[in-house]
Amino acid sequence: MFAIIETGGKQYRVEEGLELNVDLLKAETGDNLSIDSVLLIDKDGETKIGEPFVQGAKVECEVLGHARGKKIVVFHKLAKKDSRKTQGHRQDYTKIKVKSITA
Repeated sequence: MFAIIETGGKQYRVEEGLELNVDLLKAETGDNLSIDSVLLIDKDGETKIGEPFVQGAKVECEVLGHARGKKIVVFHKLAKKDSRKTQGHRQDYTKIKVKSITA
């Protein structure tokens, strides 16, 4: 059984017991989350597709912690202007573990 959920403007394929990093959520470590934005559920070959979300479906998750991603360098250069700008960015993540999927 798997589901496709939407959080932080991105879509993720999740299964029970899966740990994944999603964009930062306002939740403390150890809290339980209920994600209602389920786009698709597949259970034993029977597929339910939402319009846009599957009604009554939710994914229960546990927050394992918060972390920051690897630093990326953003470099802008204007040719023939002798203008350069270097900037860095680190994305904040929340690590969650999927506990159950209900349809």
